[in-house]
Amino acid sequence: MSEPEVEEESSSRYIPDTSAGWRELIAVVLLSVTAIATAWSGFQSSKWGGEMSIAFSKASTARIEASRADGNANRQLTIQVQLYTQWIAAFADDDEELASYLAGRFPEPLASAWAAWIALRPQQNPDAPASPFEMPEYVQPDAVAAKEADERADGLFQQALDNNQRGDNYTLLAVVFATVLFFAAISGRVKKTTNAWFLLGVGVVLFIGAAVTLISYPRII
Repeated sequence: MSEPEVEEESSSRYIPDTSAGWRELIAVVLLSVTAIATAWSGFQSSKWGGEMSIAFSKASTARIEASRADGNANRQLTIQVQLYTQWIAAFADDDEELASYLAGRFPEPLASAWAAWIALRPQQNPDAPASPFEMPEYVQPDAVAAKEADERADGLFQQALDNNQRGDNYTLLAVVFATVLFFAAISGRVKKTTNAWFLLGVGVVLFIGAAVTLISYPRII
């Protein structure tokens, strides 16, 4: 076979990749946008991690407030139970002077609850509560504050867990975007056109899915 014939046969087997330019353009755009999305995901993960720490700190503070208020409520209840017990003893001994003295110095909310309880004539009324402490008027502000602080702490704790999950979600997205970067970059290294387009297509599909998910996530600016 002559030399011109060899050159003619070689050129007939060579099929130029006319789509290389488009593939490179798509890869460059994909790499650029994905790099920004990866940085944004990392930023959001960091911000949500900070929000998680703040929420945990607030929950701890609320828990301390609840404990302090509950301790005050228990001390007040102990003192008021003792006063009421002394009044019961004076009343049972028909010591009206001491009973009146003690009743006149009942602190709130025992004073209001005791007055409402006496108005029910508990000695004759079997439907009356056993003590003024069971009356609806007996409401300790510190006990209410303790309950509210506990509920606030529960809410903040759950908020911290939610923020932690959001941070984890953004971290996972950053990993997906990093995978997109890998496929987009490796597609330019593959010589076979079909394989190059396949790798780039995988990267595009992953990017679209991650981008849609990214848009749906809550964010902190």
